[in-house]
Amino acid sequence: MRQSKNSRRLTALAAALLLAGCANMSGIESQASVRDAASVGLAPAQGQAFAPAAQWWREFGDDQLNQLVDLALRDNPTLKIAQARRARAQAVSEVADAARLPQVNGSLELTGQRYSANGAVPPPLAGSMRSSGTLQLSASWEIDFFGKNQAALDAALGAAQAAQADAQAARVLLASNVARSYFRLARLNDQLAVAGRTLAQRNESLGLVRERVRAGLDTQLELHQSEGALPEARQQIEALQEQAELAQHALAALTGQGNRSVVRAQPTLATVTAVALPTQLPADLLAQRADVAAARWRVEAAGHDVKNAKAQFYPNINLLAFAGLSSIGLGRLIDSGSEQWGVGPAIRLPIFEGGKLRANLRGKAADLDAAVESYNAAVLDAIHDAADQIASSRSIARQQAEQRDAHAAAESAYQVALQRYKAGLGTYLNVLTAETSVLNQRRLAVDLAARALDTQVALVRAFGGGYTAEAVVTASR
Repeated sequence: MRQSKNSRRLTALAAALLLAGCANMSGIESQASVRDAASVGLAPAQGQAFAPAAQWWREFGDDQLNQLVDLALRDNPTLKIAQARRARAQAVSEVADAARLPQVNGSLELTGQRYSANGAVPPPLAGSMRSSGTLQLSASWEIDFFGKNQAALDAALGAAQAAQADAQAARVLLASNVARSYFRLARLNDQLAVAGRTLAQRNESLGLVRERVRAGLDTQLELHQSEGALPEARQQIEALQEQAELAQHALAALTGQGNRSVVRAQPTLATVTAVALPTQLPADLLAQRADVAAARWRVEAAGHDVKNAKAQFYPNINLLAFAGLSSIGLGRLIDSGSEQWGVGPAIRLPIFEGGKLRANLRGKAADLDAAVESYNAAVLDAIHDAADQIASSRSIARQQAEQRDAHAAAESAYQVALQRYKAGLGTYLNVLTAETSVLNQRRLAVDLAARALDTQVALVRAFGGGYTAEAVVTASR
């Protein structure tokens, strides 16, 4: 008889396992694949690869710029948001780590209850009002046979690493925005110097024209032409001053200072030291970029989410235990006869979930595909960005060489036109034309110098901005 009961139990268990096999995960897999360095044309670099320093902005040799970047890294709200997200992700990983450990809880329950006189409770409790109490410790431990909790922890750690990389990317972007805004202000100050020099030059020309008009050598036409050039020069100065003020507002916002002035001494391009630039893309470019690292960590996290979803198909095994005191009547709660305890396993076996487990796995596989393609997009954007900045830096260097020759020729032509005009051999219109060419070349020289610095900052950011990976580790791992 006993053997017959055991056979029935084994049969029931086999039937349950057979039904569990129907909840299978076949046919659900991620389809995307990660692009490697070779597949996107990154060849091994020849010689020492370019890797920006962690505080790369100090290489420009401007103390005021250093102070502004330090101020931004301390007070900018956007960076603090990224840091808060990093802390939140770290906390989630600690919660996932705690799920792998035994859980112990204590409870105290005190209840006053009237027992039904017509229920299942016999006299003398039936129809009486009694107090009852329970003082108990309970413990549970989910044994992670199939790696579900470990996969959840690994996914949380991947998300924490991604948040850490995002915070580093925000730091790099903020520092580069401060530097670029600072160099924009320097460009505007240099343009103001050019505009001031132009205004002074036109005032000198106006004095010369007036003398020639009084001497009968020029007409009112030349005088009006000379006078008309002054309002234009003053308008350009006013427009540049407006832009310079807006640039200072931008720096105040980036550094988290609101309406307080953060620029003590007006910068110029001449006070900034140019930094060395790379001429090719290194094979380890992707490891130097915080945004690419964050995308890769999200791929890792999504992969562990898939493992966790697969582990949901397997039995869930817990060890449960409790020990404590329980009594009807609080006066006997701490008596030895009120002791109670228990221990045993609890097994949860998914047999029929209405397709929920397969749907969850399909969703996690789709999330993995999305994470992989997001990583691939980040890789392509990083290469595009770095390649563009290298091409621009090369072109700007060539443009500056040609511009210097053009500037020298324009200055010579202006001096010749001015001397001919003074000697009565040329018209004032020729002077104005030559002056316009000189003014354009002066402006272009400032713009190219500013573009060179801006490109250097953009190139530093494109090469990672000094990013180095920082591990996120849980205490018990």
